[in-house]
Amino acid sequence: MTFLEHLEELRWTLVRAAIAIAVGMVLCFIAKDFVFDRIVLAPKDATFITYRAFCWLGHQLGMGEAMCVGDMVFSLQNISMSGQFFTHLMVSFVAGFILAFPYVLWQVWRFIAPGLHASEKGSVGGLVFFATILFLLGVGFGYFLLAPLSIQFFGTYQVSAAVENTVALDSYIAMVTSVTLWTGVVFELPLVILFLTRAGIVTPPFLRTYRKHAFVGILIIAAILTPPDVVSQLIVSGPLMLLYELGIFISARTLKRMER
Repeated sequence: MTFLEHLEELRWTLVRAAIAIAVGMVLCFIAKDFVFDRIVLAPKDATFITYRAFCWLGHQLGMGEAMCVGDMVFSLQNISMSGQFFTHLMVSFVAGFILAFPYVLWQVWRFIAPGLHASEKGSVGGLVFFATILFLLGVGFGYFLLAPLSIQFFGTYQVSAAVENTVALDSYIAMVTSVTLWTGVVFELPLVILFLTRAGIVTPPFLRTYRKHAFVGILIIAAILTPPDVVSQLIVSGPLMLLYELGIFISARTLKRMER
């Protein structure tokens, strides 16, 4: 293919990806009640599955009701005339992007596959699948664990009983969507390490040497993403540290294959 033909193929790749996101957005926009009541606003309810799981775990550990969550003492408020409509659009876009993400990655793979050797096609196809799984795991981790912990802490925190928590709708939505998406992105850490290894920027000995520095950085990221308590930070930093170790393993295997 000529350079212009490549550009034309890239254009259609982007168009197909955009259409997939738009279709997902429209479906989520139509299913407003399900998306908001059953998904987005669900962590605000004390009966959310994460809170019930923590309560069950507390009973199993003999801690009684210590890990159970009571009724949320905050309410949501919309203070803008068009606030609910634009919130609906933004949430629909984010949900549509998450739904379309596997297809978008497949489109990327479909664009670059013709320029690869037969052995490389299998590797890239595996990377697309691996990237999709990591992203969805990160989204699930952010939604079912990180977002509820943040909502429960900040939503119930009071400096005085005389001050009620009335949270702006866009603030709540921004927390849920940003935490969920960014966790999905952060879970791509092993693939980032893989590409850096292929580019010759990092090596397994380098990653092992600076493991302690990386763990400190992970703890800082966890402190930014989570409420200011040690338990939440450990819950978040643990999987990220495991992902870093997985990245070292992948880097070592990649380097051996490159040397061969």
